[in-house]
Amino acid sequence: MTSDAVLTSVIVVACNSGTLLGECVASVLASSAALEVIVSDNASRDGSIEALESRWTTDIRFRVLRNGANLGFAAACNRAAAQARGAMLLFLNPDCRIDNDTIARLCAHADARTGVLGASIIGADGRPEPASRRRDPLLWRALMTATVPSRFAARWPTLAGANLPARTDSPQLEDVEAISGALMFAPSAAFAGIGGFDEGYFLHFEDLDLCRRLRDAGLRVACAHDVRVTHVKGTSSHARPFFVAFHKHRGMWRWFTKFDPAARNPLLRLLAWCGIWLHYAVMLPRYAWRAILRSP
Repeated sequence: MTSDAVLTSVIVVACNSGTLLGECVASVLASSAALEVIVSDNASRDGSIEALESRWTTDIRFRVLRNGANLGFAAACNRAAAQARGAMLLFLNPDCRIDNDTIARLCAHADARTGVLGASIIGADGRPEPASRRRDPLLWRALMTATVPSRFAARWPTLAGANLPARTDSPQLEDVEAISGALMFAPSAAFAGIGGFDEGYFLHFEDLDLCRRLRDAGLRVACAHDVRVTHVKGTSSHARPFFVAFHKHRGMWRWFTKFDPAARNPLLRLLAWCGIWLHYAVMLPRYAWRAILRSP
């Protein structure tokens, strides 16, 4: 599929995302592909949306969808997708930057089997993010991720967690179980066919859920290694560590009960629930320290 043949609807969810949002939108509008940009705004109050509208008021490719409240990531994406005109959808975090050929490269990889494509997500420090390519966070894998150092997992595969070990080779396209929610490129028909994101998730794990349901529908989930995207990680979520962490743990429990066979065992279900929320409680001092460090 060539980028000239299709329109891509780029959906960016915003919630007090600051100047990073403007930088993200600017990188998208500089793309060589045919596109539209929909910023789905979850009631931002930091002036970032007004700044966008002032800057791109004459660009017909850009528009803002005001949700009026913080609907969460999944619902904000679904609302924008319902208004999107593109045959392809690109869900992009507001703290990401794409190159002018990123969409064209992703389009080139898409075919009739595609459910969703991801990219090599690169952090601000230049290092690849492990979440670019990963596996379903089944109970055993989650335990291994939390307790086993990566060097042991690389030596003994049975100890591997949800993150896949780094590859020495670099295939252009690799089938994986899940990709990072920082960038998700999907045919609109495939996205609509499974009902979009599960709005039972508010923040976190909706990307893993989407990948799983697309795979269950017989579609391909893959990581395009020849597409590199910079992920700055500096949006409003860092200013609300308790809020974000609560919904991350809540999402973890929802994914477990929906997809993990271990959830059918009452004892394992109880142990998983206790483990998830014990982890949250243990991490509260760290979240408090982060909040103190970021306070003015």
